[in-house]
This record gives sequence, C-alpha cells and structure tokens, in this order.
Amino acid sequence: MSLQELRHALESRPEDLPLSAQMIEKISLNPQKVDIALSWLESDPQHVILTIDDPTYPPLLKQITDPPSLLFVKGNLDTLMLPALAVVGSRAATPAGLKLSYQLSQSLVENGVIVCSGMAAGIDGAAHSGALAARSVSGNKTIAVTGTGVDIVYPKRHNTLYQDIQQSGCVVSEFWPNVGPFAGNFPKRNRIISGLSLGTLVIEASRRSGSLITARLAMEQNRDVFAVPGSTLSSQSQGCHDLIKQGAKLVDCVEDILEELPLIFDHHLEEVKKQHHIKEPQECDLPFASLLASVGYEATAIDAIVEHSGNTIDQVLEQLLELELQGSIASVAGGYVRLKRS
Repeated sequence: MSLQELRHALESRPEDLPLSAQMIEKISLNPQKVDIALSWLESDPQHVILTIDDPTYPPLLKQITDPPSLLFVKGNLDTLMLPALAVVGSRAATPAGLKLSYQLSQSLVENGVIVCSGMAAGIDGAAHSGALAARSVSGNKTIAVTGTGVDIVYPKRHNTLYQDIQQSGCVVSEFWPNVGPFAGNFPKRNRIISGLSLGTLVIEASRRSGSLITARLAMEQNRDVFAVPGSTLSSQSQGCHDLIKQGAKLVDCVEDILEELPLIFDHHLEEVKKQHHIKEPQECDLPFASLLASVGYEATAIDAIVEHSGNTIDQVLEQLLELELQGSIASVAGGYVRLKRS
C-alpha cells in the first residue's frame, strides 16, 4: 500500500486498514503525520514504508504478538528477508566486549548471517561496525532498528555508521519521521530487534541492562538466545550469567552459534514457506537448475547463492526450501551443501 492509498483509506475506509485503532486515531487526529511521511517517502528511492499486509513485510516479525503496523525502512529492503541474528549488550562496554562484538559480528556476516542491532553506543555500535567490515558477496550485512524516527541519527556520533548501514543493509523504525529520542521508545523497539532475528546474542549485560529486555522478548517469541560469559567478579556480565542459567547457549566463539544454524535456517525457511504459501514439491516442479548450480559440495553461504544465481532473495529462499525438501541440498553450518549430482 502506498502512502497515497493510505491517505485515501484513512479518509474513506479506515476500518479496512491493517492498523490498530489506536494508530488510526492518532493519525486522524494529526493528519500532518501522513504528509510528513509522504514527503519522506518521496525524497529518496531507498525510502520505503511497509504496512503489515505488504508481501515484503518481514515474515518473522509478523509472527510476534505485537508486530508494528507500519515499518519505515531506509536502505536495501532485501536485507529484511535474509536470516539475521541480533547482537546486543552494554552501552558502557569494556574494550574486550567491544572487540568480541566486532569479531563475532564480522564472522557471522562472513557465514551468511545478517547482524541486527539497535545502533546504540557500545556493543550495538561495535556489532554494526564488525558486520560492515565483513566480506559479503551480496553486500547485505546489517540491520539497525532505531528508537527514533528513521531519519534521526542517535547517538549523533554514529552519523557515519548510520550512513554506511544504509549502503550495506538498512535502518528500520516503527516511529514516524521527525520523532526524536525518548527513553520509553527504546525498550519498545527491542521487540523489533528480536522479532526480526532468529536468535539474540547478548555480550556484556548487567542485571539492569536494557539488552536483557531484548533477550526476554526473544524467549517469549520462541527464538534462540545466546550469551557470552565474563568474569564472575564483574557486574558487567551478571546478566549474561543469569541468561545462561536460564537456558541460553554459552558462546565463546562463533562456532558455538554456527553449529545451531542448520536448525535456525530451517525455521527461517519454514516461515518463508508459510508467508508465500509454498506447497510441497511435485515431481515436475524441480530442480531449479540455475539455483542448484549455485550451491557447492562444500558449505555455500546464502549471500553467495543469491549473488551467483542472479535471483531475488525471496525466490532463493523459496527454491532452497523446495530443493531441501526433495533432498537435493542440506542446510549446514554456514549455509547449504549440494547432496547429489544432476
């Protein structure tokens, strides 16, 4: 739905919109919001507004109990269709924590996993920076979910990071353009960080850390939770230790995450299958020769498959699912492998 259509619907048939009654009331009371959003949308071809009924709305985010009715996206929309892992943690991170966040995020992207975080100071910023430093064939590396309007840079020192993310991923917000930083909005955006991701990795979190909100939401959304342990003498890691006691997977290297990826990727593809109503393959439907040729007999990352096949991301995800169902490929740590020669 375009903003012009949204404006017309608000005036003539608001009850048909896929928006909450509260949001419709807010917009109706302040019609300037629609004009502001329309101006923002038309100012750049990489500006997108998604309603929840849009076919390109992230399928995993739609699964949570309270998905945002609108998403403002700045950058490459395709990034939202790739498997992602949230990386969150302390704003006042230690040098060791920052280094680990950077290194793990870089390794995740190089293994075909998008890094999703909140562009905050500390662990978030290091995660985005590490992701951007990774080698990625498709160019899709990271998603930043802001607690402000998508056009607002916060903190301001992340202006360069904000610009770079749009070139190698996207910035996302449920808040309308021009909405500045407000403390109550940051915990609210955490459900989007976890909701877009197949799992959440926590690096350095005290027991009062906001990143524990993201981890709790991930658990409620039935997503995987990972945590990096630290010194038992440091309050900086007490929240992570509590998560591990509650069942989060202990992580001290990227392999601890990658070995879970076959199950994670399977779950992601199942969600795409539901979203696009993919039927079980019939004998005549396969083998998607061009895509099959893009999968090697050693682990091939999803971004490499997308680049080599020349297909769109959603086509690749659908076809990978069907190829896996027929036994032509299998999901492994780091991507997919081909199982039989054609």
